[in-house]
Amino acid sequence: VGVRLVPALAEEGSREVLRRLRVDWPSGSGGSALPDTVSALKRALGRSPCAAACEQGPGTAALPEDVICKVHLKSFVEQQGLVGYDPNLDVLVVTEGKLRSLAELQQAVLQCTVSNAAALPASCFPDGSCCSIVHVVSCEEEFQQQQLDLLWRILDPGAHTALQKHLVCGPVKVTNPPSPIGADQYFQLRKRQMYKASVMKYGELAQDEAWTEVIDTLTAAAIRFEMLSTAHRSQITLDLEDSSISTKGTKSGAFVMYNCARLATLFDTYQRAVERGTYPPLLPASELNFSCLREEGEWLLLFNYLLPFPEVLQQAAQLPPPSKGIRITANTEIVCKFLIQLSMDFSSYYNRVHILGEPLPHLFDQMFARLRLLGAVRDVFHSALATLHLPPLSQI
Repeated sequence: VGVRLVPALAEEGSREVLRRLRVDWPSGSGGSALPDTVSALKRALGRSPCAAACEQGPGTAALPEDVICKVHLKSFVEQQGLVGYDPNLDVLVVTEGKLRSLAELQQAVLQCTVSNAAALPASCFPDGSCCSIVHVVSCEEEFQQQQLDLLWRILDPGAHTALQKHLVCGPVKVTNPPSPIGADQYFQLRKRQMYKASVMKYGELAQDEAWTEVIDTLTAAAIRFEMLSTAHRSQITLDLEDSSISTKGTKSGAFVMYNCARLATLFDTYQRAVERGTYPPLLPASELNFSCLREEGEWLLLFNYLLPFPEVLQQAAQLPPPSKGIRITANTEIVCKFLIQLSMDFSSYYNRVHILGEPLPHLFDQMFARLRLLGAVRDVFHSALATLHLPPLSQI
């Protein structure tokens, strides 16, 4: 899900930022097994028919000391019938650094697990592997990553290397930066801005220690929506001014989290009222009279969000079949825009309609129907946020 965050932030010094943004990014760096993996790749390179010694002719520039050999990528692509690769790929000069990068990829693959391997079609993983590889890469580094992809296929012709795909991201630009800004500075800036915005809205409450986790979650939501609301192939331009982050802005991740928290508060209030005996427990959906739902906003929530939600998820993660080349698309902007629009329409309905009315028996049918409807809306909020790896807030 961190298709924007990873190319910009995945350097080793930014692992902590990725963790705080809840990006679970595999790492194969370090570890005692890495030198052995590099050695195994060197042996495979020596046996490969695609490899040739790097001969230095007269008048040519001296080769770096860590050069091992050269590999003919173009002929390999033609022999294997691979499609979608840059036609300019030709001869790759293999260095120690490239083999180390490849070794780190192999180590990362060994860390991959699936929660339910039995549910996966065995035909997809002929060697028993449950891992496919997606190279998340900036547009500037796509060519180099394709080189690494092909080198991996040559040296480790297993099933998992055949399942490699590339997700290419457009550049992330900053408007009028006073100086170059790194991942940690960007995160800390957004966190300070979210803290200030929360203090302005909620006063001294937002300065309580209990708000630390809330502020972190709001910051992660703001950054994720900022990065993922634009198609990953397009350029993003970040506005770092204080006015660009707000708890009130209807286009932000904070606004989505705020409305998710409003739903949690509603059901918490209802449950406490049930425990006091003010309201009866909520009846099963099969026993409710949904004809009580006559508000236009109620039908809007049903037909625009609850019913289409499965289709939204399918559109957000359509992967092309292998014959379509090596690029894939992750339409995270579909989920972000869906959540923002849902938040706007839910907020409008919630501000206009009183859900928990007087505890009078003749009003319970309508109240129960509305609670069931909003319970379904809450489930959609939670499911959609889960695809962005964001936990719902229970209160703000």
